[in-house]
Parts: sequence; structure tokens; C-alpha cells
Amino acid sequence: MPVFTGLRALNARFTSLIKELLWLRVLIGFFLGTLLGIFLSPKYSGLEANTAKVIIAWIALPGHLFIALLQMIMIPLVFSSILLGINAGETLENLRKFGSRVLVYFVLTTAIAVVIGITLASITQPGRFLDKQGIPLVPNQSATTSSEPISLEKIPEIVISILPKNPFQTAFSGDMLGVVLLAMLVGIAVLSMKEEEARPVIHLLNAAFKTCMVIVEWAMKLAPYAVFGLIAQITAKIGIEVLVSLGAYFATVLGGLFLVIGMYSLILVFLAKKNPIWFFRKAADVQLLAFSTSSSAAVLPFTLKTAMEKMNVDKRIAEFIAPLGATINMDGTALYQAAATVFLSQVYGIELTFVQILFLLAATIVASIGTPSTPGVGIVILATILTGVGIPTEGIGIILGVDRLLDMCRTTVNITGDLVACNVFQTWEGKK
Repeated sequence: MPVFTGLRALNARFTSLIKELLWLRVLIGFFLGTLLGIFLSPKYSGLEANTAKVIIAWIALPGHLFIALLQMIMIPLVFSSILLGINAGETLENLRKFGSRVLVYFVLTTAIAVVIGITLASITQPGRFLDKQGIPLVPNQSATTSSEPISLEKIPEIVISILPKNPFQTAFSGDMLGVVLLAMLVGIAVLSMKEEEARPVIHLLNAAFKTCMVIVEWAMKLAPYAVFGLIAQITAKIGIEVLVSLGAYFATVLGGLFLVIGMYSLILVFLAKKNPIWFFRKAADVQLLAFSTSSSAAVLPFTLKTAMEKMNVDKRIAEFIAPLGATINMDGTALYQAAATVFLSQVYGIELTFVQILFLLAATIVASIGTPSTPGVGIVILATILTGVGIPTEGIGIILGVDRLLDMCRTTVNITGDLVACNVFQTWEGKK
């Protein structure tokens, strides 16, 4: 019958699309994982709590394997890609000009994101909508004990502390900022060598980079199942009620992140000369993965692959900007920290002075640059900023309930910013 023939054709087409489009498979995994997570959450599940935990742990296993697989290659990938990107500049003068422009661009976009966060939270005042009786202030011990005010005398100490003193310890500890700095130093040293002396090093790093990208290909096949498991686990833990109780705060941060995406769209149009619709179609896969993993570092291989293969960004530009951006270009994180600080100041009835706002702006920019690109670390960095402006760090307990979900959202914005930067400098460098 014609009807059944049409249905079979439609089913065949849909199956073909699922096989061809990674983003569609990831999206399906995301929605199915969300539904399963709600079903297994304590309020809606008819299962015993321990039984539900066991099921969730097994369902999330592919997701944790996915992240572990990427973490295994993270250090060699970041090290080799940055070093290759530096040496693609051919001369130290070219590197100096290119690197300084990239750094200025990152700082400016981060500053704009912070201003958006402060302004939006000041206008919407989400702290007014919080039921202070309904949500207890739960102290965050690690944040309280480890936080100290940022002062001018501590800045030299902070600068020295981020320099990699032992390259092996830096690699084993997963200190991504240390790895980036080490890669830049070694890259500059190799660039300063004679070509015939540097050639073996470059060949070795090229081989390491290509090996890492083969492992990325393997990980991509696991991605939809990883997203399904991770989203199910997160949804089952946080539930829907926590999100509702902090709705105004959540909406403020989310609105700010959308404004940053809007800023990126303007940058794409006026600086990169690219169509934002084209960009977001190409970036869909890696954005969904970033949302699911909450780690810019974990999806760095996919960011590189997207920039070079889907967006046709020059290899030397992508290899320099993407790893560097995954470490120091945290626009989403910066906006979140600024908005959260203003929100908690409203909760405690503390009116921020102009000097405190300037401090918040500067401290958030610096802190976002030094924030490790791993899940949940932003909340610890936030404690330092709160201490600096005189807000009790115990307030972090208020926002912990929705932090994981916001972490997923801001990570998506972070990697979007890295891809936008790749396109901007592809356009600028292409004109030369």
C-alpha cells in the first residue's frame, strides 16, 4: 500500500540521517537521557534509592569511559598542538604579533562577558526572588578554608605559582595552564633553533598529534551513548524542584550566556565575515558534547577537529588558538562568576560599591583565565572572588543545586568562544 511504502521510505531516510549526523545521534541521546533521569529521580522513581543509584551508575558508565578516553590523550594533544601552532608561525616576530593579538582578543571578550553578567544581574535582581527561609545556607567547607582575598602583594606569588617548575609533575597533575605555558616555552625554543635541528622534534610532535586524533575518532563513536548516560545521571541527581526554587537566578545566568552568544554572532558577522547560521550548524556537534561533559578540555579534540575540518580554519591557527582558548578563554565562566557574585550580594543585602565592582571586573577576568577547564572547579574560584568583595562564601551553598546544570551551559559558551576566535583570526590572517 502507498501509505506503508511512504512510511518505510520515511523510516529509511530517518535511519540514514541518524547514521550520518553525529549531532542528531547526540541530541537523541540527550533527550532520552533527560527523560530517563527524570524517571529515575527520587521523586518520580518507584524504585528503591539504592537500586536507582546502581542503575544510574551503570547507565553513566559509557560517559565516564568517554571522558577517561579523552583525558588520556589530553596532555600530549595540548602540548603537541600548541607547539606545532607556534612553529607554524615560522619566525619569532610573527609569533609575537599573532600571540599578542590573540591574548588581547581573549581579554576583551572576557571583559565584555563580565560586564554583561554584572549589568544583567543588577537589572533583574534575582536575589529578590529567593525564598531565604526555604533554602538554607549550607557552608562550603573547601571554599571557605581555601579562599583568601586577592591583593596586590599576592599577585607576584600567584604568577610564580602557575609557572611549571617540574614538567613531569605538571603533566601528571593535569595542570592544563602549566602544560600550556610549558608548551609555549618549548615551542619558542624550538622556533629559535636551526631548521635541521628542529625538524626531528616537529616530526615527533606531528606523529603524536595524529595519533591523538585517531583516538578522537574512536571516542566519537561512543559520544551519543556517553551523552545519554551523563545527562541521565545529572538529571536524576538534581531533579526539577531545585531548578524551580532558583529560577530567577538560573534564568539570569542563562540569559547572560545567550547575550554572549549574541555577541559572538556580531563578532562573526563584523570581524570574521562569516554567517552565524553556518557557524552554529558546524559547531552543533561539539557544543552538545561540551554541554554533556562540562569540560572544555575534554572536548578539545573535537574543537580542533571542528575548526579544521568543518570550518576550514588553517591548521596553525586552530592548533594555537583552540588549546590556548580551552585554558584561558572562559567567557561563559567569567559571566557566571560575575552574575553569581552580584546575586549573592543581593541575597545578603550587601550593596557593591563602584570600587568593589571594578575589583569584581578585574578579579573575574584574571580568575577565569586561571580556571582549570574541568567540571565544577569554577565554584571554587568563585569563592575567592566572593571573599575579595566581602561576601560570605557560605552563600555558595545556595547555588550549588543548579551549579552543575549552569556549568554545562557555560562550558558550551566557552568552547563556542574558542571556535569564534579561530574563525576571526582565520579571516584576519587570510587578509595578510
